[in-house]
Amino acid sequence: MQVPFLNLSAQYQALKHEILPAVEQVLAKGHYILGPNVAEFEREFAAYCGTQFAVGVNSGSDALILALRALEIGPGDDVITTPFTYIAPAEAIHAVGAKIVFADINRDSFNIDVADVARRITPRTKAIIPVHLFGLLSNPQPLLQFVEKKKIHVIEDCAQSVGSRWHGRKAGSFGAVGCFSFYPTKNLGAAGDGGALVTDDDSLAQKLQMLRVHGIQRRYFHDLHGQNSRLDEVQAAILRIKLQRIDAWNNRRREIARRYNAGFEGLPLALPGPVDDSHVFHVYAVISDRRDELQTHLNSRGVPTIIYYPHPLHLQKVYADSGWKAGDFPVAEEISKKILPLPMYPELTDEQVNYVIASVREFS
Repeated sequence: MQVPFLNLSAQYQALKHEILPAVEQVLAKGHYILGPNVAEFEREFAAYCGTQFAVGVNSGSDALILALRALEIGPGDDVITTPFTYIAPAEAIHAVGAKIVFADINRDSFNIDVADVARRITPRTKAIIPVHLFGLLSNPQPLLQFVEKKKIHVIEDCAQSVGSRWHGRKAGSFGAVGCFSFYPTKNLGAAGDGGALVTDDDSLAQKLQMLRVHGIQRRYFHDLHGQNSRLDEVQAAILRIKLQRIDAWNNRRREIARRYNAGFEGLPLALPGPVDDSHVFHVYAVISDRRDELQTHLNSRGVPTIIYYPHPLHLQKVYADSGWKAGDFPVAEEISKKILPLPMYPELTDEQVNYVIASVREFS
């Protein structure tokens, strides 16, 4: 059997009877930028996240940059984030001229370690960008209670966690602003790039709306130094259709995670969790002391894998001049050598899940 690591076409096939007419309607009307679908998607997505406002932009990376810019963070400021994630948060900090400060991660959740964050706070610290990695919204209260006293902004990176909850509240609704990616492989994916920011702050939302379209409120009158970062109408039309299914898709991901966890019980693997509303399993990853051997075995069985993330950010070539070295963030470095994500998407069949389990057990 061949089990694709991802299968985006399967989702499209199930929805094309809705997606194609929606796209055709956009094309027929000829309103391609900041049209009615964008406005409706922003309203629907804000309601879904439990926030007052949503602002559609052209990528999750731009969402992070615009969040920092809207909060007036730049040269002379420190921003703390995790070294164990995709590079977008660090890139955003660099893009606005602030200083990247890394804090290590928790071994169990792979999310940023609040105790290590506390050790790295300075008078220059203006924001923290925690990443709800792989879809897990870790308990936000310790971080929020800590930064409230110090008047430090929390910018949630929710690129992998749309729909995850903590005590009924969803990812993106805890910090000053939440940043989302709709890259096609995400739980809520567009047919290209896309992103959004959510917030309860009216003035911040207005500023974000201006920044994404060259700093204007009225055409040809520029009040801010903005940029071109607009969610387009075609992507918004597709996302509106998919948003109606996101909870069902996330529930299926949890069901697959439960099956994996049960199937791997007793094996020398560290398994992800918890399998509850706090986790939407954008990625299901095990920890193995024999990761590379296991990966080779699974590939031979028709179960391809992709490692997220094989090289923590502080050791990347792009940051070679920053002074970080091996050993600075030991948990992130250890996890990067042992982590192995397995196929995880709602369209996986029970037969395919059983085959992945059998393949892993055969190795172990």
